[in-house]
Amino acid sequence: MDYTAFISELTLEEKASLLSGADFWKSRSVARLNIPAISFADGPSGIRRQAEDADHLGLNPGLPATCFPASSTLANSWDDGLVERVGQAIGEEAVALEADVVLGPGLNIKRNPLCGRNFEYYSEDPLLAGKLAASCVRGIQSSGAAACPKHFAANSQELRRMSVDSIVDHRALREIYLTGFEIAVLEGKPLAIMSAYNKINGVYANENEFLLKRVLRDEWGHDGIVVTDWGGSNSHVDGVIAGSNMEMPSAGFNSPRELVEAVRSGQLDEAHIDDRVTEYLSVVSRISTVGDRPAIDFSSHHKLAREAAADSIVLLKNDDNILPLRAGTKTAIIGSFARVPRYQGAGSSQVNSVQIDSTLELIDGYDLQMIGFAEGFNRRGLRDDEAASAAVKLAAEADIVLLYLGLDELAESEGVDREHMRLRDNQIGLLEAVSRVNPRVVVVLSCGAPIEMPWLSNCQALVHGYLGGQAGAGAMLDVLTGRVCPSGKLAESYPISYQDVPSADLFPASGYTAEYRESIYVGYRYYDSADKQVLFPFGFGLSYTKFVYSDIRADEAQVSFTLTNTGSVAGAEIAQIYIAKPDSSVFRPAKELKSYIKASLEPGESRRLSVRFDQFAFRFFEYRDGCFRVEEGRYTILIGASSRDIRLIQDIEVAGELVEEDASRQRLPSYYSADVRHVLREEFSRLYGQTLPVSEWDRTQPLGYNDTVAQLFYARSRLARLVLKIIIKLKKRADDKGEPDLNMLFIINIPFRGIAKMLGGVFDPPMVEALLRIVNGHCFRGLGALIAATVKKIRNNRRFAGKIRTTRRAL
Repeated sequence: MDYTAFISELTLEEKASLLSGADFWKSRSVARLNIPAISFADGPSGIRRQAEDADHLGLNPGLPATCFPASSTLANSWDDGLVERVGQAIGEEAVALEADVVLGPGLNIKRNPLCGRNFEYYSEDPLLAGKLAASCVRGIQSSGAAACPKHFAANSQELRRMSVDSIVDHRALREIYLTGFEIAVLEGKPLAIMSAYNKINGVYANENEFLLKRVLRDEWGHDGIVVTDWGGSNSHVDGVIAGSNMEMPSAGFNSPRELVEAVRSGQLDEAHIDDRVTEYLSVVSRISTVGDRPAIDFSSHHKLAREAAADSIVLLKNDDNILPLRAGTKTAIIGSFARVPRYQGAGSSQVNSVQIDSTLELIDGYDLQMIGFAEGFNRRGLRDDEAASAAVKLAAEADIVLLYLGLDELAESEGVDREHMRLRDNQIGLLEAVSRVNPRVVVVLSCGAPIEMPWLSNCQALVHGYLGGQAGAGAMLDVLTGRVCPSGKLAESYPISYQDVPSADLFPASGYTAEYRESIYVGYRYYDSADKQVLFPFGFGLSYTKFVYSDIRADEAQVSFTLTNTGSVAGAEIAQIYIAKPDSSVFRPAKELKSYIKASLEPGESRRLSVRFDQFAFRFFEYRDGCFRVEEGRYTILIGASSRDIRLIQDIEVAGELVEEDASRQRLPSYYSADVRHVLREEFSRLYGQTLPVSEWDRTQPLGYNDTVAQLFYARSRLARLVLKIIIKLKKRADDKGEPDLNMLFIINIPFRGIAKMLGGVFDPPMVEALLRIVNGHCFRGLGALIAATVKKIRNNRRFAGKIRTTRRAL
């Protein structure tokens, strides 16, 4: 049904009400016109649909659903079709669980490996992230539900995530941080986009007209809606003007009343509301989740989850071909993660899994002689000499040791960034002790982001399962025993040390701004350009078979080559196509991924593969003209098994525009040399093109509307400081139990404006301003202002609600 036809029949109050939530997960309806509400559910790795008794912050467990591998895991498959099938299954479960909009996929660029939410994102490369996101979107929307890619854009850290200002130069913004979303919109056509919490170059993402109108709608042709991240609205009026359609969650009648008052005062043209409501009703018309809700085929979805996990496993080391395990091998299984798998991250993406496989439950189904299991270590890092000794003793009796290591549940979570890239010391100590009595150690790794591996020489093989979802344990055993030939390749680089990361000194930013001084040199774009040694390069992954590349033929339209499986087993290879322009007039990375293709081949089989270049292949963003251009001249096509393992090379000529070199080579030496590890602020300011904003927080100034609860430590009110101490104590108590309290993490990072946006309308902005007076030491005046603001809010909201009821009766 086309609900846009009702726009002329809606009152101003009704239109304003449609642009914000009715509760934590639903929009508002207009019953008299049969305009339905739509419901939202988290969904990057499976549906997290909360029951009716949802908590205020929306972080309590959801209804049972399939937990698929995390996005960081699926990215290692480089398989668009597989990701689309996973998206379709997620969409089917969304429809069955009465969710109309799936909040995912997440495709923010992995700027820094310590970002606490990296497990939710695909890659450090925008093309790979965008292609996989588009596939996921198509899959979700094939079910009738809407997909909502997130978080648009440059949302790269969890610390101060709701208020930090991402300072990004124009080229990095367009080439790195927006290109993935561009591909997802153009190729996936999502019905919704979620705006990010943060500011971008001084303007909140949800109020950024450049992003939401000029880029998203005018350039890319997005014809869906923009939804705020939960609590991510700063000014609802400014958001509507900029192109944001839906403020979530509900702030009671505070938000629609704010829009109506802005129209009546002349601050807001009603035409903006009409545009946003028309866009919203168009999406409601295209969502087709109504009618019979089919039962979920959890069995087939579990099989799909296992297939997806297996295809995403990355074999990183295999000395002496210790893998696959031979039949009848005397095997010791060691490690807490073999008994209780670490299969997903924490936060809003956490799925209440319908079932969870574990290694110990499945091992009997394989032709291995398991001689025993030992816990080996406390996964929270506490010392346990008895457990370690038992593990070492067991290891000495085995032919092969499967040692399950990884990051625990506290290490990777929404709301907090990691502090380092290391495994816990007790795990490393156990590996060293085990390898001394039995060097035939296979490390099975579970974590959602890169880690340092100074211990790599202590194992003969390393198999990385990332966060494999509810069926990951079986998928790993399939790979270890050779039932599945590993084909996954890393979608992100693994530096030797965190200090090698180009943004290491500036992450996470603790002030008002986060300066992206490394510009376009993110991940392999930096490591390969600066010739920096890495532990494992972007695109790396071993196999149980061998592939040979030959006979490249390329022009500016396409490239083709022959791929041959020269090994003795069937397998799949991911061939990566990079492009370079060494003589460019502008600074560029040494190479950039521009396409990829995955092919499955039988032993001895050869196949001719061909890839066409699209509009993203040769372009760069010309900041002076504010548009993408193609520089004419000679380009190098490189085809490889990773960014550092190039097998075929051919130069081609590309027609384009003559780009004249300006004086920037002298003004920006770090960027032309790719030596961006320690860029000075002055040089970054020249690249940015204007004076950089002040980043440091002045602790002598009173706290403001967009300062965070964490800053109560410096509040002038003793009561406010006591409140923060209680919150921190509650968080620590949960951490000590090994059960992170996500509500506490959210509260600590929330800006004061979030109090008005996240509590269902209990507070409105004037009440928050009164609270800030109290926090800043003006207790009695603040208390009086709070009482007055509360009375006024209640009175105004009653009037607003009464007007809507009167309208319903009259019409």
